[in-house]
Amino acid sequence: MAKIAVELERAMTHRRARGETGRATPRTIAAGDGWSVADVICTSGPHDRSFEERHTVYSIAMVLSGTFQYRSTFGRGLMAPGALMLGNPGQPYECGHEHGEGDRCVVFWYAPEYFERLAGADFNILRLPPLRALTSLVVRAEAAVIGAADVAWEELGVALAARATALAADHTSDQTAVPLRAEGSVTRIVRAIDDRPDTESSLAALARESRLSPYHFLRTFERLTGVTPHQYVLRARLRAAATRLATEAGRVIDVALDSGFGDVSNFNRAFRTEFGINPRAYRKCYLGESSP
Repeated sequence: MAKIAVELERAMTHRRARGETGRATPRTIAAGDGWSVADVICTSGPHDRSFEERHTVYSIAMVLSGTFQYRSTFGRGLMAPGALMLGNPGQPYECGHEHGEGDRCVVFWYAPEYFERLAGADFNILRLPPLRALTSLVVRAEAAVIGAADVAWEELGVALAARATALAADHTSDQTAVPLRAEGSVTRIVRAIDDRPDTESSLAALARESRLSPYHFLRTFERLTGVTPHQYVLRARLRAAATRLATEAGRVIDVALDSGFGDVSNFNRAFRTEFGINPRAYRKCYLGESSP
């Protein structure tokens, strides 16, 4: 199990043992004048009531583990690892866990005056899917949350706000309704991919596991996550690999194979495309050393 999911699973185990209802528990990581950031673990599941609230400030939540359904005035979407949940001040929203238990997010909150100096515009969509332009920011937050790397949280928050606003301005989402059965099947596949990104991931295999036709699975997956199954699997593998490179010593070839890549050349090519540098250079940025 990935390190980021260990604390979530521990919280879920504690909740089950005590017979408690699910809840979201924030832990403040850092704060400054007009901004704050928290590690939020939610233990809610299908038997818990949806969480209904209203954003009081600008909010950007990075999903690190688990899934949940997010509804706002802009529609409804599945929040999965690598995606960003977006919120404007005064905007009502609802979060639910109809198809799985628990999630973990890093949430950045911005006072209106502070955010307006950074971005100057409200969000016009409810979420951003796991996009290449977001991967490096998500990995930086993940490595810092598990205590394996230092990060300047305000700088990360500024970069995140600017990037999310620019991406949201150019992004549209498919709000076509998805049948609940298909939504549940695909959500379970998403969770399985994130639990084991190195396992078999061909379209035929994923569709078979979801009990949907390949065509129906492909369309439903893209509507729910905002990316194709291939893009999602590749990005999940690269996030897992990048986090290991940033937090552990060891051979790059082992990271590549353990992450589901068949050979190092494919891994190096995909990694450079996603992060702009090769795996060894990426690791050196974090660990300050070369690697075999």
